[in-house]
Amino acid sequence: MLSRTLITAAAHASTNHIYPSASIVSLTSPFTTNSLRTIQNALATTPKSQTKVIPDEINAAVLVPLCNVDGVPGVLLELRGGKLRSHAGEVSFPGGRVDEGDASFMDTALRETQEEVGLHPAQVSILGQLSPAELSLKGIRVWPYVGFVYPPSGADTKSTPLFLDDDPLPSLSLSSLTISQSEVATVFHLPLSAFTAPARLRPDMFRATRPYWAVDVSDIVEGFERVNDPLGQPEVGGGKEGRLEVFGLTGWYMSLLMRILRVYQ
Repeated sequence: MLSRTLITAAAHASTNHIYPSASIVSLTSPFTTNSLRTIQNALATTPKSQTKVIPDEINAAVLVPLCNVDGVPGVLLELRGGKLRSHAGEVSFPGGRVDEGDASFMDTALRETQEEVGLHPAQVSILGQLSPAELSLKGIRVWPYVGFVYPPSGADTKSTPLFLDDDPLPSLSLSSLTISQSEVATVFHLPLSAFTAPARLRPDMFRATRPYWAVDVSDIVEGFERVNDPLGQPEVGGGKEGRLEVFGLTGWYMSLLMRILRVYQ
């Protein structure tokens, strides 16, 4: 019988190639109004698997927060607190369960983002959704929204653009964030170029059936205790073999976005 590693490698060899030069936006130059428009159009025109809202199913929503930091395009990610009852020590997007008072799943993602990292909804320009909304390992339906994050001083540019289409959009300072200490150990910015760096990538299988790339961020998030699953269960804990990785549902959604950007094909 073939090992899981060999099966994973074979699946990747046939379905998951990396083409940085084919990306529809720059992976190294800062996000601009034009590049956000390109991402928004790609999200809107990519064929979607319609996910129905099922009565009595528990729902959650997350924000995939794209941003410039020091002029570098990337995504803002959290390291969950190591003592949480669920997802402890995992890299994740900001987000959480839907509350009765939330007007929509998107409002849930924005509310949770504000609660966890202090980003006001006015700072976020929603570009679209990823699809389909997957079930977490605990059976919660997770609805992902892609947005661009402006610094507090640049939030007004959403309604009154102050930049030419190809001007770099303002960078977010991580020091401006207010982290919920009870939920989040730290936040970090992962450049888009990291999703094409061979030394960071590990082939994995989402739900044991769909190939994607896990991304090693051990060197970016230093000084925090790794929380790994002692039973070695797939997609549980901070990563594999002592690494801290963007993997599991977070890694899968980032792989979906990279496919939409044509980086992964």
